[in-house]
Amino acid sequence: MLVRLIIKNYALIDNLDISFDCALNIITGETGAGKSILMGALGLILGNRVEGRPFFSEEKKCVIEAYFNIAAYGLEHFFEEEDLDYETETIIRREILLDGKSRAFVNDSPVTLSILKALGEKLIDIHSQHAALQINTEDFQLFVLDSLAENEGRMTSFRAELKELRSLDKQLKSVQEELDSANAEADYNQFLFDELERVNVQLDEVKGLEDEQQQLEHAEEIKRGLNAAGYSLSEGEANVISLLKDSVGQVQHVTRYLSGVEALTERMQSALIELKDIADELVTQESAVNLDEQRLDEVNNRLSEIYVLQKKHRVDSENDLLQIRQQLETKLQMVLNQDQLVEELAHKQKEQMQRVLQLGRDIHEKREAIIPKVEMEVQRTLNAVGMPNAQLKIDLQLLDGDRMSVKGLDAVQFLFSANKGQAMQAIHKVASGGELSRVMLAIKSLVAKSSALPTIIFDEIDTGISGEVALRVGEVMDSLADHMQVLAISHLPQIASKGKAHFKVYKEDRGNKTQSNIQLLNKDERVMEIAQMLSGANPGEAALQHARELLKS
Repeated sequence: MLVRLIIKNYALIDNLDISFDCALNIITGETGAGKSILMGALGLILGNRVEGRPFFSEEKKCVIEAYFNIAAYGLEHFFEEEDLDYETETIIRREILLDGKSRAFVNDSPVTLSILKALGEKLIDIHSQHAALQINTEDFQLFVLDSLAENEGRMTSFRAELKELRSLDKQLKSVQEELDSANAEADYNQFLFDELERVNVQLDEVKGLEDEQQQLEHAEEIKRGLNAAGYSLSEGEANVISLLKDSVGQVQHVTRYLSGVEALTERMQSALIELKDIADELVTQESAVNLDEQRLDEVNNRLSEIYVLQKKHRVDSENDLLQIRQQLETKLQMVLNQDQLVEELAHKQKEQMQRVLQLGRDIHEKREAIIPKVEMEVQRTLNAVGMPNAQLKIDLQLLDGDRMSVKGLDAVQFLFSANKGQAMQAIHKVASGGELSRVMLAIKSLVAKSSALPTIIFDEIDTGISGEVALRVGEVMDSLADHMQVLAISHLPQIASKGKAHFKVYKEDRGNKTQSNIQLLNKDERVMEIAQMLSGANPGEAALQHARELLKS
């Protein structure tokens, strides 16, 4: 509810500080006294844009500040989403600077106009005869049914399950797209993998094959060289080993005459043993070298296969080919895994869809069951406020699952007829401004009994009514105020007399300036104000007595 409103330096208002009652607040005043200025200030708090230069004094900024008690509205989630400090008494401030720029704050945190507007819609509901009333919207019409059908818990569950369903839809679509893309490449990837699998390249294989290729291509030259070396060491007439043996014998012969030669003898014998071992190894190596043309063809063919694959895949080694084979295997396995994942997600999505549809049907049944009560209660109230022939019919249609929304599985339309014999049509097409206002009043008075509604402001919706009808409208407003805060700007004494708090807007001249002001009337002041509304500026005793009677009724 709106607890307090402070307006500084706005239009004809210099400094205004108003505290409102929690029930029915009546605002009266002569035409042009400043009631529209008050509404303009409230509009700025609700996020409306600044028009023109709204300064009472051009020497200082304009400040409008509103205090709201929001404990009953369940707005904690909104404040969390917008990263704002939640306070049960929330303060909204709008500042208009001299250069025309404006700033907005919620609990001293700066906010954008879009955030301010979103919050304002949850705090104040302004209704005027010519406004595009909420009653025209499907959101509001479903809200009415859900409030009276006590669907709040079901709708919370429905939205949560629908969110999960849409998440599964998104996952399924993403995985299916990946699978389609993978399947488009699967045949080619399988061909490449099979080719690599068939060739079966081994780690570091090429180096060994190239070495073997060199040996096979030069086998004759290798054998010739090894044979020549072996012949020189051990087979020729003057071979190295025979000559070294003779040298060892000569040195041994002189050891008896020359001391210190024994060490040379030992070294020469070691060399002789090493040369014999080398000669034997040369024979072994030469025997191992074969002139094998068939094996050379095999090696050349194997290397050719590997080289072709390296060129095809644009890599430099057989080890790179092994990595590519692993990548292809992973991709092929992914196709199999994703195919299974698609099946699992599709199954989950189907089950989730059934949960959502069941919740949607339950909500539909509750909405459908409450419709007769809504129609009857609204018609009863409309009859009381001077519309005895008015009828409201609610057309509720259960939609297919593919047309569901966060509002459920229903499409709804409020149909209205104000007169006998008039065909039922969509309410915004056939109801006048005054009729719409009274229908909204009837609906709000019904919904307020079951839901915490924002402060509602009726801006001269009493145009075109008088007498007994005006009295009944006032009674409905008074009844509505038992459950919510109501501000009503009115010219009718019958409505003004119903207020728990009565404010008068007036203009006065101070120096060379005209100012608008507002005051809370006491009991005697209320009698005088209502009497003036009945008979004019100088009411007689009859008007005063009539005013007293209205205030007692």
